[in-house]
Amino acid sequence: MGIAHDLLRFFRRWLADPRHVGAIAPSGRALADLITRQIHGRSGRVAEFGAGTGVFTRALLSRGVHEANLVLIERDEEFATCLRQRFPRAHVLTMAAERFGEWARAERFAAGAIVSGLPLLNLAHDSRRHILAGAFTSLGGDGALYQFTYGLTCPVPAPLLEHFQLEADCVGRVFHNLPPAAVYRIHRRRPVALAAFA
Repeated sequence: MGIAHDLLRFFRRWLADPRHVGAIAPSGRALADLITRQIHGRSGRVAEFGAGTGVFTRALLSRGVHEANLVLIERDEEFATCLRQRFPRAHVLTMAAERFGEWARAERFAAGAIVSGLPLLNLAHDSRRHILAGAFTSLGGDGALYQFTYGLTCPVPAPLLEHFQLEADCVGRVFHNLPPAAVYRIHRRRPVALAAFA
């Protein structure tokens, strides 16, 4: 299937469910390159929230992540079917990302990184809280959640970051995307080193 087909598929799904699809077109190559820049084959198992038509998935594969190490979470059945056809060795879950934590606990799934294409700004506070809790149930100590946003600031509000003892760093911005986007690396807060006093 070509780019034009994916554009039509994405636009049709956006019309059907704009709050959860969040964009009228798949993310561009520049955004996919940025959001996966710090992930590689040694990252181990990688989960992707809101995998859509697989733009970020392809970028992860090009970074050296093995297809069998990918868990793709997609609530839209049409997108999930597309993902199974394109990435047959990946594990595709047709469910909302809010349920990922339950699945990860049951499967004892440990992720080295999570990439999120979810439109967090469109989601309710409780949904964002469940998504963060589930992500960091699975992520190891140094693991990070990579989240993009079309907003001007981090899509996870400061009180929610504080609640989970997390930090968010802006990885970069992509202006050649429809619309322009920024990527944030969300990770556990590092302990403050105490200064040694003589």
